[in-house]
Amino acid sequence: MAEERDTYKYHVKVGKKIIHRGITNDLERRAVEHKSRRPDSHIVKVGNRTTREKALQWERRGGKK
Repeated sequence: MAEERDTYKYHVKVGKKIIHRGITNDLERRAVEHKSRRPDSHIVKVGNRTTREKALQWERRGGKK
């Protein structure tokens, strides 16, 4: 059975600068959480939804390909 692709990869940016890289299964909730801590920030989704395992690998590599 194939794993579900339910995890988003994202960058939190202030202007054009990436200040955080992360993964979540609820992109809208994470955007609100980051915005509450850093009102000048915005979230940019990276790629398509993926499996949790692949997203964790991406995160461990520092959010790079």
